[in-house]
Amino acid sequence: MKDTNMQQAYTQKISKAIDELTHEQSYNCVCHTRMRDIPMPSIDRLREIVNLCREIIFPGYFGNTPVRAESIQFYIGVNVERLVELLNKEIFAGLCFTHAPGSLDEIAAEKEQAMRTTVDFVAALPELRRLLKGDAEAIYNGDPAAPNTGEVIFAYPAIRAIGNYRIAHLLYKMNVPLIPRVITEMAHSETGIDIHPRAEIGENFAIDHGTGVVIGATSIIGNNVKIYQGVTLGAKSFPSDENGNPIKGIPRHPIIEDNVVIYAQATILGRITIGANSVIGGNVWITEDIPADSKIVQRA
Repeated sequence: MKDTNMQQAYTQKISKAIDELTHEQSYNCVCHTRMRDIPMPSIDRLREIVNLCREIIFPGYFGNTPVRAESIQFYIGVNVERLVELLNKEIFAGLCFTHAPGSLDEIAAEKEQAMRTTVDFVAALPELRRLLKGDAEAIYNGDPAAPNTGEVIFAYPAIRAIGNYRIAHLLYKMNVPLIPRVITEMAHSETGIDIHPRAEIGENFAIDHGTGVVIGATSIIGNNVKIYQGVTLGAKSFPSDENGNPIKGIPRHPIIEDNVVIYAQATILGRITIGANSVIGGNVWITEDIPADSKIVQRA
């Protein structure tokens, strides 16, 4: 009898929890509804997509297949075919996540856009390789401890984070929703380097060590810029509209011009400009424009 009463009590508690969890006021802000048979983007498949991009851009460093001159075209071709298959599906899922198509015509339009974007992305892979090659060389040239660019490509967290960013940024510019942020957050969790996919970053970008780096969404970084661990390119408190809601989408992060070096733990906030060829010392706090050719350090 005691066991029966306990079981009834457990059943009542569970039923009450289910009732509360299924009440519309409980789930209306945290429940995502979608059409039947339209999947959510897959974290596992997006991770495979990033790994395939890495194999294609840096052949021989990643994956289990040895690369030789006589087989590289086959190697790249197989990986590109797999990339097209996966990326097309994930872009389609991402488009449906935000657009919530409701008719067969809308679904067909999303599928067509997904394939068009996938093909454009693959067509941009040579340029993506050129940019990442320059980033790897910049990291190597700026780090006396790096014996060669191969070690930078294979082992350094900075090139992993920058690679994810450049993949994500390309997709962001192609108006792919959700997926770019997922890809940069993968690198964030793996490396501690947080780069928003919307940020604009020029060529030959180097991050040394990297843990704790934050680069906000509207940041603009020029060419040949080097930053160290713990650097924040962030925003000050942003304004609210007449209803008290935060105004989003406005430029609120720094502009870093060409050939700037920013040392560890520097915090640079707001829509300000750090002029070209400047050196920003460690642990400084900057909220005003810095002219070109400046050297900013803590006072003794």
